[in-house]
Amino acid sequence: MIRFVNARVILPDRELAQGSVTVDEDRIIAVDGTGSAYCQDIDCGGHWLLPGLIDLHCDAVEKEVAPRPSVLFPLPFAITQSDRKNALAGITTPFHAISFANDELGIRNNTTAAHAARAIHHHRGLVDNRVHCRYEITDTEGLEPLLALINEGAMDLLSFMDHTPGQGQFKSLDAYERYMMGAYKVSRDEARAAAQAKSVGAADALPRVEALAAAARNKGIPLASHDDDTPERVRTMQTLGGVMSEFPINLATAQAAHAAGLMTILGSPNVVRGGSQSGSMRALDAILDGCCDCLCADYHPATLLQAVMMLPQLGDISAVQAAALATVNPARAAGLSDRGEITVGKRADLILARFADGVATTQSTMVAGRLVLHAHAHPAAQSVPACATA
Repeated sequence: MIRFVNARVILPDRELAQGSVTVDEDRIIAVDGTGSAYCQDIDCGGHWLLPGLIDLHCDAVEKEVAPRPSVLFPLPFAITQSDRKNALAGITTPFHAISFANDELGIRNNTTAAHAARAIHHHRGLVDNRVHCRYEITDTEGLEPLLALINEGAMDLLSFMDHTPGQGQFKSLDAYERYMMGAYKVSRDEARAAAQAKSVGAADALPRVEALAAAARNKGIPLASHDDDTPERVRTMQTLGGVMSEFPINLATAQAAHAAGLMTILGSPNVVRGGSQSGSMRALDAILDGCCDCLCADYHPATLLQAVMMLPQLGDISAVQAAALATVNPARAAGLSDRGEITVGKRADLILARFADGVATTQSTMVAGRLVLHAHAHPAAQSVPACATA
């Protein structure tokens, strides 16, 4: 047994200023319970003890595989690096976002993306790695490889994207072209050709989307929309069985999604930077309005904990409310009833975090009762068994 003591424990409904949490095997067995002769105490030094973070959307693994447009690293190597970075970021359940967009380059080629999804699904690392498949609905070739992943049980979340210029994330053709030229180092003519292909593919996208949505629902895979820009688009997603709205573009759409019962998801880099990199709304505005349910790391795992720690300083947000955006709420959105809370009987996914000089750092990460990271040991924790440390 391991007991975290002298911790600022974040519970689902309150905060314990000097609390303790006891773990036996892979479960939480006591909150503020007494120790025993068989219990190994870890002194948390008054720092935060939170549930392990649950990240519903982060495509940082794509940069591990393809850090430059012309470079592809071997999947086992790249996924291992991403796995360890998530442990260091306090993310115990990452949903690695893999894009299926066959007209794009790098890992976002359907064949490469399918290989990556399967490799992540089979990877047994430090954290509970899961697969979030993102389908670019303008891709006429993506249906079959995605259906195969669904049937194999190698997909944990499916989202629908439409990056056709003139709506959603790319509000103009110029914005799309600048993105493609910057991200993939293509010429303007090549970027314009890709935009034209998206426009053509969008014309007959609905049957493919409906087929994928039906297959996912049949397997119990949650569905999400991406870059919703109108309440009407939210209603369309709801009709398909969607349960999440990722990165709504404006406050009215976020409010509509939240009111409709969809879990709204915004990016933690937006919180940390103070605004959207694509010119959409500030995540903080939706959080303060009460229509943001979850935060995700988007493209930078370390920002998820940073945003949680920053939020109480940015507005009338309690530590419990801030933590819920990256723990219990994402767990509910993904249907993960065994985690996301520090509650007796829940899976022992825990992180010990420090916030000093405006920077959040993870000191310890525990996944299903296994201490996979112990970056800074307090005096009482020096004798943690070697077998419990990665």
